[in-house]
Amino acid sequence: MELERDIYQNLLAWKGKKNRKVLELEGARQVGKTYILDKFAKREYEKHIYINMLASSGSDFLRCLETAAKWEPGQKREENPVYKAFQLYDCDFEDDDNLLVVIDEIQESSVVYSKIREFARNFKAHFIVTGSYLGKTREKEYFLSAGDVESLTMTTLTFPEFLDAFHKRELYDSVGLYGESDHAAYDELRSYFKIYLQIGGYPEVVTTYLENENIQECVSVIDNLIRIFVKESSRYFEGPLELEMFEKVFSSIAITLLKEKKGTSDLTTDLTKIIFKEESGRIAKRTTNYAISWLYLSHQIGYCSMSVDCSNLDIVDNCRYYFNDLGIAGHFLKLTGEPMSEIEGILCENFVYLELVRRIRKGEIAGQVPWFATDKKTSGELDFYVRSRVDHKDYGLEVKRGKNQANTANVLLERGKLDYIYHLKNTYGGISGRKYSVPLYLCGRVSFAMGKEDKN
Repeated sequence: MELERDIYQNLLAWKGKKNRKVLELEGARQVGKTYILDKFAKREYEKHIYINMLASSGSDFLRCLETAAKWEPGQKREENPVYKAFQLYDCDFEDDDNLLVVIDEIQESSVVYSKIREFARNFKAHFIVTGSYLGKTREKEYFLSAGDVESLTMTTLTFPEFLDAFHKRELYDSVGLYGESDHAAYDELRSYFKIYLQIGGYPEVVTTYLENENIQECVSVIDNLIRIFVKESSRYFEGPLELEMFEKVFSSIAITLLKEKKGTSDLTTDLTKIIFKEESGRIAKRTTNYAISWLYLSHQIGYCSMSVDCSNLDIVDNCRYYFNDLGIAGHFLKLTGEPMSEIEGILCENFVYLELVRRIRKGEIAGQVPWFATDKKTSGELDFYVRSRVDHKDYGLEVKRGKNQANTANVLLERGKLDYIYHLKNTYGGISGRKYSVPLYLCGRVSFAMGKEDKN
């Protein structure tokens, strides 16, 4: 079954730009980057060239580059050896704007990666580079002119995209946020959300469920995806200690989410203590940091920062981790042996985190990563705190929590620390003053422009 992805519209927008740069498509392994680009190339271009730096096509292109760049004293230099390399690689090569060149797994060659400036400046053809482990390109031998690249991140399926596979996207878009629709509509969406919460959004996992509606088979696919990721990543780790740390870090992140709700000022140290209880010091900490960075740059995990006293100007960076897919999160959370009630609470929180990441990328809310907030006066915590870049108002988000959590949010509202509260939980929705109850699965539709709407 063909899964529709919203990122296709972003690709169309990039194609339509006059001053187009090379597009660097980022994203975890198996999120569908190659699939969507193949579809894009065939639909939108007359010609396309696909080169995979992990396959024979990559080796062939490197040989073409080497041949084109050869020069002997007394000979005339090739004016554009990269252009010549493409002519050698593809005898039908013609440089025009009806050609799309896709270079996959580009992190495997610093030589090719360092040609991105030339792709951008010396060719009429459109270029897209991609890879699952682009974090490797942070190493010294990789040269990139930042002004020549535009980045786009592809994630696993969002909940609306997941619903698209069941032909329920229209229902998601039309149902009222605050209980205005028939209860049957909310109940139907909730039933799909329950599935999404368990299996996440990897295309292979979703397709598996569409074929047989068997959760356990989906879990098996998730397990295999994790094994492949760990195996592929191992070639980027040098010593046995680094590899051991990397293999343990996933489950340890799940433990930090379950153990510590107030964040920490030194996340690396805390994680190291969980993994190596008897080992401390700079070596272990440095190794932990490398493993965490790799998971982050491979788009497996994300950070959440802490707002002190619910202020957008007092932020402590990277105080909590979240997973970038709910299926992966569920796998490691279940390994802890905690009851499903606790695990489901963390998964719901992780879901909202991912929705806020998307809002940040769209430029709707402040910060480089989502924020949670603490309150000095009550020693309470707010699940998420949002400073809108649209109306410059402050929003508190409470996710499927108990009375204490709600009280913290209410106190912050009364004291003027917040302008609006969203209660995201198992509800049909409702409004009480500046407090809005919204079904959790609809959090991707909540507005962070309420102040602007009030003025109208």
